[in-house]
Amino acid sequence: MKDIIDTLKQALEELYSAARPQAGDTLVVGCSTSEIMGKRIGSAGNTNIARELLATLIAFAKKKKLSLAIQCCEHLNRALVVEQSVQKTRNLKRVNAIPQASAGGALASESWALFKEPVLVESIQAELGIDIGDTLIGMHLAPVAVPVRPSLHNLGQARIVMARTRPPFTGGERAVYDPKLT
Repeated sequence: MKDIIDTLKQALEELYSAARPQAGDTLVVGCSTSEIMGKRIGSAGNTNIARELLATLIAFAKKKKLSLAIQCCEHLNRALVVEQSVQKTRNLKRVNAIPQASAGGALASESWALFKEPVLVESIQAELGIDIGDTLIGMHLAPVAVPVRPSLHNLGQARIVMARTRPPFTGGERAVYDPKLT
């Protein structure tokens, strides 16, 4: 477990460095604990692993002043667990379900238990994201998503895919862009 947590910490630091987020930005996380253990997604969720990962994610988000959005599995239409303050601030559409390890996923069900005021929302446009185990978080990233290549490609047996977002470029060949936003 220590190697998994160390890999997650390194991946998060690399993502943060590449994304250069602002305080209050949202990190969307999709995670298959089944895939981490080398099993098919959705087949062997593990709440113990989820709890350890979530503790790391919460500590990271707090330290970096980010909000977390934890994606549920397809059984809950990839809805997201967020703090109620995030839902209110971002005016997100709330939906009614309580994630379970077998319907929502282990990480989502653990976030429901550990967040202060968890709510489930339909979607979000997050500024950065990490996908652990091919959970397909792309639908919850703001346009334009830009891949961030991690130095370590797996968390346990699960692939890691990361992205940051940037504002769309507008203009043409004579446009001048702010390099801090690219």
